[in-house]
Amino acid sequence: MHRATMLPENWWDLRTEAVAGNAAGQDVVALRAEIDQLRRALAGRMVIDQACGMVMVLAPCRRGPARNLLVDISRQCNTKLPEVAAAVVAAWEGEPLSRLMQRALRHALRRLYAEDRGCDSSPADEPSGRERS
Repeated sequence: MHRATMLPENWWDLRTEAVAGNAAGQDVVALRAEIDQLRRALAGRMVIDQACGMVMVLAPCRRGPARNLLVDISRQCNTKLPEVAAAVVAAWEGEPLSRLMQRALRHALRRLYAEDRGCDSSPADEPSGRERS
């Protein structure tokens, strides 16, 4: 039997002040910083998972290629993955993607479709890495 426990949203907001030289107080401050970092990471993870699901539906593919597509866009735009995922989710809700992200998305989708077809060649508008004489 599965049982869920609901905690109030602010259950972790216990107020403890660190006193200089108090090791326990310093530990509390360090733990709070770590908790804040973990919260941000989880929030980023949720939006990444949501964007992956959207890509999986729109460009029928599995989770791995969908995440790779988002990572590819992130690299092309020099933007963190959670920010790219948030932009994709916002685009789903009607906010347009930036031109740079639109272009990166097109390139990533072309690569995904080329891999799906088993093509080794890169899309026509991308440099191939080899120069012809």
